[in-house]
Amino acid sequence: MIINDTTKRSNLFSQLDVRQYMMIFALIGIWIVFTIASNGTFLLPRNMTNLFRQSVFTGIMAIGMVNVILLGQVDLSVGSLAGLCGGILAILNVWHGIPSGLAIIITLGVGILLGLWNGWWFAYRNVPAFIVTMAGLLIFRGVLVGITDGITIGPLSPFFGVIGKQFIPPIAGVVIGIIAIVGFIVIQLQQRRGKIMHNLPVSPFRNTLIIIIVFSCLVILFVMMLNAYHGIPNPVILLILLLLVFNYVTNRTVFGRRIYAIGGNTMASRLSGINIRKITLAVFMINGLMAAIAGIYLTARLDSASVNAGTNGELDAIAACVIGGASLMGGIGTVTGAIIGAVVMASIDNGMSLLNAPYFMQTIVKGLVLILAVWFDMSRKASEKR
Repeated sequence: MIINDTTKRSNLFSQLDVRQYMMIFALIGIWIVFTIASNGTFLLPRNMTNLFRQSVFTGIMAIGMVNVILLGQVDLSVGSLAGLCGGILAILNVWHGIPSGLAIIITLGVGILLGLWNGWWFAYRNVPAFIVTMAGLLIFRGVLVGITDGITIGPLSPFFGVIGKQFIPPIAGVVIGIIAIVGFIVIQLQQRRGKIMHNLPVSPFRNTLIIIIVFSCLVILFVMMLNAYHGIPNPVILLILLLLVFNYVTNRTVFGRRIYAIGGNTMASRLSGINIRKITLAVFMINGLMAAIAGIYLTARLDSASVNAGTNGELDAIAACVIGGASLMGGIGTVTGAIIGAVVMASIDNGMSLLNAPYFMQTIVKGLVLILAVWFDMSRKASEKR
């Protein structure tokens, strides 16, 4: 058999990024601690639903941010950008009566243009991204205060309740879960067959089977738990769709590979003919788009826009990416890891709120988790050099 001739045995964990496994183990550990400390309240379906909804805002921004971090840069303006886009959405819909769909399209366009603004200064005017985006943080927040007169704007049209608050029917959640499991199995088998056809080393089939079983169990638990309350929240479906799209873009397209190449070795990328400026500009535009989507979601969830919306969102997004395995030096990180990092951040917030911990304790704990994540990354790189 061809399979027997070409299959090379390897350790199960050698197939995947160890840092992502570490984050999953850390997430499970955090859930166990909070479940014990809250006498089981943490794992109740209602609380888990709230936890996943809390993850959406940071998760969407982390999807855009991880691409910027892959380039070896950071964007400090996305929190203010999300707040500004949410304010523009509310002004268009509430003050001017513009239909929901058109207001969303205009808001997304504003997000892309503001991302273009950041990217242009960095890529074509050589202003450091740190300075450009820090200026953007101040500018966008100032514009938000100016155009809203510093007041809260709401309520929005009922349509936005579908985006921010409602759930899909439980049966639809079951169907989506089945599709996810079948799709994952097909992808795993296709990847395995592709490696075998190109005479690349593959792990024993039992390893692939274990991965499929673990993933299937997680999907079943996820659907059952959320269906036990009201079903899967619509914003969680939105986050999953964005995860699938950008996971494909970063891993399966030339554009995605060039992002990794630039972050890994900028000089080699330039010598190989990659247009670094255009790729950088596109990445910042995508980041602006993600911030706009996050702003729309946040405004829809709160049914209003305020001048404080999105405050410190950029720090949560950066922390989620780093906790999820992205390297601030560039070239390393995944969209999936960033989402896991966002869930970790939301779990800390949610669990400590359940325990009635004061806000300052939440920020201290999140800061310590961030330091540990960076320390782990630096220690790994140091060990690789030795």
